[in-house]
Amino acid sequence: MPKLTVTTLDVAILIAYVLGSRIIFGWYIVHKRRLGDTEGYFLGGRNINWVFIGLSFYVSNMSGSTFVGLPGSGYLNGIAVYNYEWLPSIILIFFITFFLPFYLEARVYTAPQFLEKRYSHHAKLIFSGFLLFANIFIDAASALYAGAMVMQVLFPNILLWQTVAVTALIAGIYIFFGGLDAVVLNDTVQALLILAGGTVVSVMTFNRVSSWQAFKQAVSPEQLSLIRPASDAVMPWPGILTGVLIVGIYFWCTNQFIIQRALGARSLEHGRRGSLLAGLLKLPNLFILILPGVMARTLYADLNNPDMVFPLLAFDLLPIGLRGLMLAALAAAILSSLESIFNSAATLFTMDFVKHIHPRLSEAALVRTGKAATIGFMFLSAMWAPQIARFPSLWQYLQSILSYITPPVVVLFTLGIFWRGGTAAAATATLAAGIPLGLLGWVINEIAAVYQIQFLYACGLMTLISAMIFIGTSLVTAKPSRSQVDAMTWNIDFWRHESVHLEHLPWYRNYRYQSAGLLVVVLIIVFYWW
Repeated sequence: MPKLTVTTLDVAILIAYVLGSRIIFGWYIVHKRRLGDTEGYFLGGRNINWVFIGLSFYVSNMSGSTFVGLPGSGYLNGIAVYNYEWLPSIILIFFITFFLPFYLEARVYTAPQFLEKRYSHHAKLIFSGFLLFANIFIDAASALYAGAMVMQVLFPNILLWQTVAVTALIAGIYIFFGGLDAVVLNDTVQALLILAGGTVVSVMTFNRVSSWQAFKQAVSPEQLSLIRPASDAVMPWPGILTGVLIVGIYFWCTNQFIIQRALGARSLEHGRRGSLLAGLLKLPNLFILILPGVMARTLYADLNNPDMVFPLLAFDLLPIGLRGLMLAALAAAILSSLESIFNSAATLFTMDFVKHIHPRLSEAALVRTGKAATIGFMFLSAMWAPQIARFPSLWQYLQSILSYITPPVVVLFTLGIFWRGGTAAAATATLAAGIPLGLLGWVINEIAAVYQIQFLYACGLMTLISAMIFIGTSLVTAKPSRSQVDAMTWNIDFWRHESVHLEHLPWYRNYRYQSAGLLVVVLIIVFYWW
């Protein structure tokens, strides 16, 4: 394996980018906009343009774990991991059709507040607490660990916890002053840098391979196939429906740190167009992250740690200077996702808990509380991140735990929107029983290895159990009022009413045509790589 050398110029570019972008955007937000109310700080004043929404959606998902994990998984297991990238395009169509209109109509700050309107205050508190736990100990900690793992290889004299601490501090302070507006503005630049950096590395990797035919002969056919046997240990094809789809609905439709920029959309049309743009931007990840990882097998056959594929490609193939830009791209991915997570956690804590306990607090006091919470969450995630090293792999930590604990949430939202019979008692019971049960199953299966079941199949099993709890409890408990259900559940009249409104729009502004176009692109890619 080539020796990775980081020059002074590379480090200077990295530092200049990170500090420069934070200072410029931070100064703009603090001195020009002066967002002093909760709607301004947590939701950008509900005035976010669709382009910013789409780019911010994309960047929030492109965390350090994605930048590290996708090429690494491509190197180890082939392109099957791309099922996690194309499926969100379809899930986002589902999101803008059935979820987003209710979110915006209810004018909620958080996804848990929707559960309060549909079910009860208890359901909101349980889900909000769950999201806080997930944001800090899963999302933020994983992003910190992934970035620190790469930086430790490039700078071996720097300890893991030191990199984690510095990264968390930079992201936490930026959000402390800026709020969601600062996240979205900075994400615009980050998205362009990530796309450009990933494209450069992929082109250089393609150029290093002698020819496409030679490459295909050098790897096994299954490594270039999205569909794996049902017995596959990593990505069995039924698991796409029983696991990847379920976790995807949670992540793209209910996870606060992702959907928060859509909640701040200027209008429903802007929220929809931005979400579709994010779905479109997910598709090139096959070519700029995953395939280069597969190709790296022909370049570095003796690589011991697959998670080092991306930095290895960047520092082996790129000249000095461009390496610094790639470090900046990695830093952009890590910091942007962290900033979104910290802002999301602060919103959940302030609007779902503090405001409930102290309903008379002023807008300014709530914003100050959110800022203080940001610093607290920054320390918690930084303290937990080094503990991820105790697990077999970052990928296993992320995907397996989400597969076990997210099904109750998906059941509540999907059945709650489409089934009028779901009750408040059933929602509370499903969350209160399903989440601990999933966490226990994860510990028994993935940590203690008491029994063996592929985690994507376990996700389907947990979804079935959660649905049985929800439906069974709903059938024997008091039904919700008609007024509550009518405002929060979908029916065919919504579609008809919307169709009348869409008739007055040009076809290119009609989200249904836009969704159909995105779906066609997805199907072409999937069928080609089937």
